[in-house]
Amino acid sequence: MTEPDTRALLRLEPEGGADEEELDRLARRLRAELRELDVDLLSAPGELPPGAKAADPVTIGSLVVAFSAAGGVFPGLVETLKEWLGRQAGKHKIKVTIDGDTVELERATSAEREQLIDAFVRRHA
Repeated sequence: MTEPDTRALLRLEPEGGADEEELDRLARRLRAELRELDVDLLSAPGELPPGAKAADPVTIGSLVVAFSAAGGVFPGLVETLKEWLGRQAGKHKIKVTIDGDTVELERATSAEREQLIDAFVRRHA
């Protein structure tokens, strides 16, 4: 397998009022779904060792995904994130950052989402 050439930082921002436990639960569900994709690496930055007591909420809701841009994985990643957000009860957001360029995915009209996401995918595909 070739080395991944693109890394994306995904940061889950739950609807207001979610505590660290809820954020952890959401992040675990999202990570499980993303494992179905053809990504070379999927990790939480700064994961805590077993038995550790607490973490920064930003770290709990963050995932790093690495993949080969040539493999066409990125559009599938974005589509998976959109679908995941659409199935959630809350109005959560996911920020996707690649090379300092960030797009915020959240519930919006289909047309708004498509325009925003298509532009972002074109810049990084």
